[in-house]
Amino acid sequence: MRANIFDRVSFLSLFLIIILLPFFFLPGTSISIETGKGFLLVAGLTVCVISHAISRFFAGKIILPRSLCLWGGGGVVLAFFLSALFSKVSEVSFFGTMFDIGTFWFIFSAFLLMLLSSIILGNPKNARIVLFGAILSSGLVLVFQTAHLFMPGILSLGVLADKTGNMLGSWNAFGLFAGFSALVLLLVVEFFQTTKMEKLLFQALTVLSLFLIAAVNFPLVWVLLGFFTLIIFVYKVSIASKEKATEDSTLDAGERKSSFPVFSFSVIIIALLFFISGQFIGGILPSSLGLSNNEVSPSFGATILVAKSVLKEDPVFGIGPNRFGEAWAMHKPIAINATQFWDVAFSSGSGLLPTFAATTGSLGILAWLVFFVLLMWSGIKSIFSSIKNGENWETMAFFILSVYLFAACFFYGGGVVIFLLAFAFSGVFIGLSARNAQNTEISISFLDDHRKSFFSILFIILMIIISAALSFKYIERFVSVAHFTKALQAPTVPLAEESINKALALHVNDLYLRTYAQIYLVKLDSLVKKADALSDSDKADLQTSLTQAVSGAQGAAVYNSKNYLNFKLLGSIYQTAATLGVKDTEGKAVEAYKTAAALNPLNPGLKLNMASASFADGKVKEAKDYANAALTLKSDYIDALVVLSQIAKSEGDNKNAILYAERSLALDGANQNLVKYVDSLKASNSPAPLNTSEKAKEPSTKKK
Repeated sequence: MRANIFDRVSFLSLFLIIILLPFFFLPGTSISIETGKGFLLVAGLTVCVISHAISRFFAGKIILPRSLCLWGGGGVVLAFFLSALFSKVSEVSFFGTMFDIGTFWFIFSAFLLMLLSSIILGNPKNARIVLFGAILSSGLVLVFQTAHLFMPGILSLGVLADKTGNMLGSWNAFGLFAGFSALVLLLVVEFFQTTKMEKLLFQALTVLSLFLIAAVNFPLVWVLLGFFTLIIFVYKVSIASKEKATEDSTLDAGERKSSFPVFSFSVIIIALLFFISGQFIGGILPSSLGLSNNEVSPSFGATILVAKSVLKEDPVFGIGPNRFGEAWAMHKPIAINATQFWDVAFSSGSGLLPTFAATTGSLGILAWLVFFVLLMWSGIKSIFSSIKNGENWETMAFFILSVYLFAACFFYGGGVVIFLLAFAFSGVFIGLSARNAQNTEISISFLDDHRKSFFSILFIILMIIISAALSFKYIERFVSVAHFTKALQAPTVPLAEESINKALALHVNDLYLRTYAQIYLVKLDSLVKKADALSDSDKADLQTSLTQAVSGAQGAAVYNSKNYLNFKLLGSIYQTAATLGVKDTEGKAVEAYKTAAALNPLNPGLKLNMASASFADGKVKEAKDYANAALTLKSDYIDALVVLSQIAKSEGDNKNAILYAERSLALDGANQNLVKYVDSLKASNSPAPLNTSEKAKEPSTKKK
């Protein structure tokens, strides 16, 4: 009896994780949507693990699905653990700033979600509940988002900024979720017994999901939706053909009912039409609704290039999970400097799975390949088995949905919801396929053997203690996010200072430390502006603010010595100190910028920072070399041309100063500051007119 109660609690907590993920957020807080979903995952898993462990304690039995897919998923977790362990910045790889999606702990939580789903949800009854719960969740999201498109102000909920704001994070991620919703609805319409009204409702929601996919206008969604709908269509036709073959042979062909899946076929045609037509048809709805999608990420080719470079340096374990940004800074293609994104620090590649391949080395790549091969093999066997036996529609449905979600994660950095749903639905599929086969469960009874009982109970107690301890540690770091966000939004420097100190007291990381340093830079700037009216206390405060800013930047550099942003900030603080008259800081600024440039060698902005610091230090030759190096990396770099012009002007070379300034003006003719600068150079270069007395003296001077 007690075991049944805790089993229900574990089922409910797991069910709520899956159903609430698409639209869960924390109202009345400044915490981001994705961070809130991480909180839901951790809270739900903690309750699920503890309640399931207690139920096993009372039942005296542990039951696990006997599945190679679970072993494959465990291999992925092991690969992430080893890669994080050997990472040069382990703290970043294990947890990150706030439970980042590429960290070991996030991957472990996703695997735990899959494991628990296979154990608790992996029976036909619970699977159907989850499937119809997913329909309810999807319907709410689709209806709300449609209303939000036409009433963005009323339905902002305090977190959605514009029409494209949604509960999934990015606009493209919402499009992928709309495709997922369409597939769920199609599967129910085609394979599950429903009333006529229910079927009409599901078809209407499918049409609504197609409307929203068209509004997002993300070609990948049409490709994936069309492909997986085609699989559903072929599967349905195959089942119908088998059913017709077993009909009473006395029936004439005209008496048999047609079971051609018209609705699925229509979806395939619509997806094909939108994909082939491109913007000709696909751009109509977004333009009429006034929607814009400016999401940018590295191309697949650039991501693979970075992955190859990382594998050359760290072939086995890679650079470490959650460190794609550092890999991108070190190995990005030089062609990126010709675009407007040359100084963007991308934290992920073209997709989640390619990003993981670029950070976890050959061990991680092999682990993912093994997992997906096992998943595909189990799914294909399940599909053919269900066609042969005419049953197990739930198994096929969860396999199709999980593969769709993983495919979305391969081609796009789909965010938290898409990735977690992929693991949850694959877990349900694993549980269903294990129960459909024979001898595919591992059952351990421990009450009849005192030795088994001791170790099993010890394991269960440790599981409960560890789960509680980890959740408490997570909550501590989660609370730090609220203080950090308050620091960013604080109207005054003292409030920002107080909030960032609270955040750092709960969780130290380089992002918080950089923000700490920048807050004191702002405070420093406010004191400098009233330099003529500084009191003795203000002067002491100015010195303290400078010290704290340097301390924060140095702390960030120590925490993560592989992140160029930490050294870039340190260099800018030293430059600020130099303008305040602090001695020997120009050289320190140059050294900090050099370290940043070594971590991001193809960034022309860092070369230019070195040029500016060297020029301020009076080292003109070095400044010129650094500025020319920046111009070599980016030939249309206006700031580098302006700095070279200023250097030439300081050397008295007005001709080259004008040439550099005119080159910069040719690149941005509408820039009025450049126009004034060029005019001032030309005016200073023209000879001053001689007055009458000077003209009268000139001949006599020559005679002498």
